[in-house]
Amino acid sequence: MKAPSHPLPPGRFGLPIVGETLQFLLDPNFADKREKQYGSIYKTQILGRKTVFMSGSKANQFILSSHMDHFSWGKGWPNNFQELLGRSLFVQDGQEHQRNRKLLMPAFHGQALAKYLTTMEQIISQYLSKWEKQKYLTWFPEMKKMTFEIASVLLLGTSPGENIEVLSQWFAELTNGLFAIFPLRTGWSKYGKALAARDRLLEYIDQQIEERISNPGDDALGLMIQTRDENEGHLSKEEIKVQALLLLFAGHETTTSMLVSFCMALAQHRDILEKAKAEQKALNIDRDLTPEKLKQMTYLEQILKEVERLYPPVGGGFRGVVKPFVFNGYYVPEHWIVSYRINASHQDRNVFPNPEKFDPDRFSRQREEHKKTEYSLVGFGGGPRFCLGYGFAQMEMKIFASLLLRHYFWEILPDQNLTLDAIPTLHPRSGLKVKLVSSLN
Repeated sequence: MKAPSHPLPPGRFGLPIVGETLQFLLDPNFADKREKQYGSIYKTQILGRKTVFMSGSKANQFILSSHMDHFSWGKGWPNNFQELLGRSLFVQDGQEHQRNRKLLMPAFHGQALAKYLTTMEQIISQYLSKWEKQKYLTWFPEMKKMTFEIASVLLLGTSPGENIEVLSQWFAELTNGLFAIFPLRTGWSKYGKALAARDRLLEYIDQQIEERISNPGDDALGLMIQTRDENEGHLSKEEIKVQALLLLFAGHETTTSMLVSFCMALAQHRDILEKAKAEQKALNIDRDLTPEKLKQMTYLEQILKEVERLYPPVGGGFRGVVKPFVFNGYYVPEHWIVSYRINASHQDRNVFPNPEKFDPDRFSRQREEHKKTEYSLVGFGGGPRFCLGYGFAQMEMKIFASLLLRHYFWEILPDQNLTLDAIPTLHPRSGLKVKLVSSLN
């Protein structure tokens, strides 16, 4: 494939070296403005790399499935991610990724998920009870504590309540470093603190691994230690450490974002809230939840899909171009970065009529708008690298929503800023201040 046969995508690179990095970081509408000006594929330069943004279901399918051999995960993300999260599944490609994904899969499917349900329900019930006593709370930081505890207990085998505060603090410091514009390695800098927090977390995970070797248990860490492939291959201790660190990150950040958006959206749409409560009442759940009961929550599933569509936790994904390609008549060279725009795809009027409207019925059996075009709903990715923890996240969100809808009322407090910030994941700027009371009152 020769470059002269097709033009580069439209757009501009901006200033030498810096490019349009500052505009990208400071303007939340950067990508939308460029797309309006240039179309669904355009070039820019951010974070020192020539980058192409692509949006729409066809672009998603091209990147995530049909031409995925042209792209590398590891070469698509900033060095911050790779250094802080290690050589985990997140940045692995090819056979290495396939092998490790296969070894991790037993911890996130079938019987493993069923065993997680009771613990999830217990932890969520404790947090809801605590919040009820508080009555007034800011939900985003509180939700992050809850989802982190669930991830820590079920993925690492941490005892409920044990070390959660300090582990959560370390993880917050690590996450802050992922988005550090200037990754200075000094101890006082944001990035320096992130590196120190990473080392503490890895040391803690190392201790947990040593305990699991003699007493594996039913948590994900125990399953990672025990799982073997068809050739009796297994993850080494160092591999388990970095994979566990990634799972801890992925296992609570995006779930927190979606649950906060869920709570905000339902408080703003009382008709949908009442319909969701009616479904829970009709299920007549008089004791602990079961996988069978969760499967019957079809309207709740529609709501969660609409939250994923309208409020995707992450606005896009990045890939490194390892083979040049042509898309929509434009040539993209090797070594560039490609970003597929999740939020823009979810706003495509050709797929989702009235895309700005919160409408769970668009995912009903009668409409199923997301099935008109493949790869139109990609909040959890798509293709062979579809999110490994999707089932874990769905179960956690359904349990939380079911308990909340059956036992509580909540309302958004006035005089707060609900503008959505994208970093670290989508959330209201105010953190979502609410009043929560028991429905028995």
